[in-house]
Amino acid sequence: MNPTLPDLERLALAAGDILREGYSKEHQISYKGVIDLVTEIDHASEAYLLKEIQTHFPQSHILAEESGSIQGVNEGLWYIDPLDGTVNYSHHIPLFSVSIAYAFQGVVLLGAVYDPMRNELFSAERGKGATLNGKPIFASKTTELQKSLLVTGFPYDTWNTKLDNFRNFEKLAKTTQGVRRIGSAALDGCYVAAGRFDAFWELTLRPWDIAACGLIAEEAGARVTAIDGSPDYISAPQSILAAAPGIYDQMYNQLK
Repeated sequence: MNPTLPDLERLALAAGDILREGYSKEHQISYKGVIDLVTEIDHASEAYLLKEIQTHFPQSHILAEESGSIQGVNEGLWYIDPLDGTVNYSHHIPLFSVSIAYAFQGVVLLGAVYDPMRNELFSAERGKGATLNGKPIFASKTTELQKSLLVTGFPYDTWNTKLDNFRNFEKLAKTTQGVRRIGSAALDGCYVAAGRFDAFWELTLRPWDIAACGLIAEEAGARVTAIDGSPDYISAPQSILAAAPGIYDQMYNQLK
């Protein structure tokens, strides 16, 4: 049995409750890298999601941020980020989300991203549009890069990689209304879907960061590719450019 969009929405809402309930507490923080951290709430949210998926959809493969790859026996694949925006969460900054996507035979079909602090549930099913709390959402209609507002992020190894993104940030900050960094890639993509941002780009990501929000942005009418223009932004090495159709080419040319 394959999941439906209501299944993903239910899981995202319940995992979001775990994040919300733990938000005001002091957190147990450990480090996966110099600035790449994880909290006990990441683990609690992921444990809940894994248990539910393995109970109700036991044959699916799962790719989760904290647990890694869990092998299944069918062609279904779940992408799970139990807490996207852990640095924000650990500092009690209320910008974070739960991100869940489901793919079958290599194609992402369902996606749900939930922001528990604003009670905003973004979701999409391939071919059926995107919604925010059940109401349709659409990418912006902007056609001028100079009048656009962008969002981006930076890698955890930004001090020792050529893909640190700072040159792009500086260039685009000077040619647009501004570039924001809110600290949750999943929300970045969803905000493009909702027309709040006109484009989102990032050079170094993991598939669970963008599987759901990429589909949601696509279904809202944004053009979504890897940085190099490839339609496959899920396969390694992951990167993303999600933009309003009217400025996609301008963004692509700036990032080349």
